[in-house]
Amino acid sequence: MDFTELIDLATERLGGAVLVANDEFFAPKENLVKPDAPIFIESKYTDLGKWMDGWETRRRRTPGYDWCIIRLGLPGIIRGVIVDTTHFRGNYPEQCSLEGCTNDGQPTVPQLTEEATEWIAILPPSELAGDSPNLFKIETNNRFTHLRLKIYPDGGVARLRVYGEVMPHWASLKRSGEIDLAAVENGGLVLSCSDMFFGHKHNLIMPGRAMNMSDGWETKRRRGPGHDWVIIKLGKPGRVRCVEVDTSFFKGNFPDSCSLEASKTSGNVLPEQVDWKPLLPRTKLQAHTRHFFEDEILDAGTISRVRFNIFPDGGVSRLRLLGRTEEG
Repeated sequence: MDFTELIDLATERLGGAVLVANDEFFAPKENLVKPDAPIFIESKYTDLGKWMDGWETRRRRTPGYDWCIIRLGLPGIIRGVIVDTTHFRGNYPEQCSLEGCTNDGQPTVPQLTEEATEWIAILPPSELAGDSPNLFKIETNNRFTHLRLKIYPDGGVARLRVYGEVMPHWASLKRSGEIDLAAVENGGLVLSCSDMFFGHKHNLIMPGRAMNMSDGWETKRRRGPGHDWVIIKLGKPGRVRCVEVDTSFFKGNFPDSCSLEASKTSGNVLPEQVDWKPLLPRTKLQAHTRHFFEDEILDAGTISRVRFNIFPDGGVSRLRLLGRTEEG
């Protein structure tokens, strides 16, 4: 799987934050993890200089490098990063590097910056191109909660995208009983979909309610036979007891109906032949409504994948699959 198809663990949308930077003279560190693409406004200046949509340090006149520490929104195994220097042309760093550490508590900045903190190299100093999304594949199986980005010697980075597999703290989740097995924060991942022309497939399993119609999964208008679908890997195998299908904000473009099928397979790539079992029969949907299905759920046993079908097309804000893990 292309690492950009995974979850951005650092995004502000999932609770990611830049906790501290040694310098942010021209542009604030918080911009690094904003979910939107960076923009450029030609005539916009501040008292300090040109306004830039990223993190930008002053020109270094001594040896060394600049750095910042990021708390990942969700802990996980990192498979790839994008160090995006879009709009930084004469002021981007020559190189960057990344280190990671693991602390499942709520470490303070003094704790993260003390010498006792063990930082593990993830990306060695690597060349950057200006005004470009710089992609780096990461080879590690370590679970990380925090990153330290270093830029050499100084300059600006628009965004940092950290793609990986969410690895929740399962010991604490088990204590909570029933959970949303498909939720991104519990390790859920949308593996594939038939179409996502208007809204990204990952929106279906994001935390909280959708903000508007753009914050859901929406397909183009289907002009031929068939229907649209997504396949979701559950965070852990489990048994589903209740399903929520939320069509909030989709009023003239909600699906007519939906169904759910389930299977138990492993890995991020589905085999050619999958034994799909019915989980929710084809059921009518309404516009701008949170639908809850409990009595309608069929016993598919312990499952690890679901295929969510919508007929014939349209948009859904969120899909929740409430149940217990295999161990629970």
